Amino acid sequence: MDTPQNTALMRALAEVPGPLPTSGVVHITLPHTERFTVVGNHLAQNAALSTAAVGFAVRIQSLPQGTEVGIKALAARFPEGEKLIAAALRELEAHGYLQRTRVRLPNGRMVTRTVFCNHPEALLRPRPAEASKRGPDLVAAPVAVSVPAHIPAPAPAPPHVTAPAPETHQAPAPSPVSRQSAADHRPVSTPRLVPPPTAHKAPPRPLPQPRELTPGLQQAAVALLSDLRRHAPELVLSEADIERLTPATATWLERDAHPDTIRRALTTDLPQPVKYPAKFVRHRLTVLLPPPLPGTEELAPARPRTVVIPLQTCEGCERAFRSRTPSLCRDCRTACEQPAA
Repeated sequence: MDTPQNTALMRALAEVPGPLPTSGVVHITLPHTERFTVVGNHLAQNAALSTAAVGFAVRIQSLPQGTEVGIKALAARFPEGEKLIAAALRELEAHGYLQRTRVRLPNGRMVTRTVFCNHPEALLRPRPAEASKRGPDLVAAPVAVSVPAHIPAPAPAPPHVTAPAPETHQAPAPSPVSRQSAADHRPVSTPRLVPPPTAHKAPPRPLPQPRELTPGLQQAAVALLSDLRRHAPELVLSEADIERLTPATATWLERDAHPDTIRRALTTDLPQPVKYPAKFVRHRLTVLLPPPLPGTEELAPARPRTVVIPLQTCEGCERAFRSRTPSLCRDCRTACEQPAA
C-alpha cells in the first residue's frame, strides 16, 4: 500500500517562489491571522539554551497573562516531567528570560511572582526617549584611519597581546543598513539580568517569650498547637516542634489572646503547599504577635491638673493668705517698704 501524500502541502511547495535548495529544510511560510505567538531568533537560535528550555520559553510566552507557570502547573499541563521542567526554568532564569521572586501580599501570605520577558537583550538598550535626550551621537559610525605606506610595521606583540594591523588605505564608511546587518550577525553574550542573591539578609526575629511560663499557660499552649492539624491538615507539628513553639504561643495567651484568635491567625490564607509547617507557624507567631492589652489607667482620659496654693499665716498681722512659703501678707509687705515719715 502506498504512503498517503499530503496534496495540499505538495501544492503549496510548488508555489514557493525561486529555485528550491537541493538539501536542507524548505520553508512554506503562511501568514497567521489568529492564535499565534511571535518568537525572536535570539531565543529560537540561542545555542546556549537547550531545546527543552527553548520549548518551554515558547510555551510560557504563548500562555495568557496570569496563568500558573510553576513546575507542578507545567507538569500537569504538558507531558514532560518535573525534573526536566525545573532544569529548563533554571536555564531561562540564568539567561534573563525568567525571573521568580517571593513577595508578600497585603494579607501576609507569601506567593511566588513569575515574570517572563520575551526579549531580555532589549531591556539593556536605551529607550527612544533616552536616545533623544542624549542626542544623535549616541552611536558613532566607525572611522577609517589611513596610515602612510612608508611607516614601518610595529614590532610583533607578545603572544598574550593582540596588536591590530594598520590599514594602508582609507575604506569607505559603511552605510547604516550594513552596520545594522553586521550588528545582527555579531555574537552577543546574553547578560545575566537577575543578580545573584548576595545581599545580606537580616537575622530572623527571636521567638516571643512570656514573662512567666506557668503550668497553666504551658498546658494550654501545647493543646492549641497539637490541635492545629484538626483545623488545617497541612500544619502537622512534631513533639519537638511543639516544645520549641510553646513559649511563643504562651506569650499570645499571656496577652489575653483568645485561643480561637490564635488558631485563625495560624490557619488563615495558608500557602499551597506548606513545605515547612514548623517554620511557617514560627513565622506567624513572631510577626503577628499582638501588643499587650492596655490597663484602665492608660485608657482613662487625662484630666487637667489643678495646683492648690496653701494658706499661710502672716507673721505681722496674723492674717491668713495664700502663699507657697511662710512670709508677710501683701499689706504688711507694703507697710514695710514705705519709708518712715
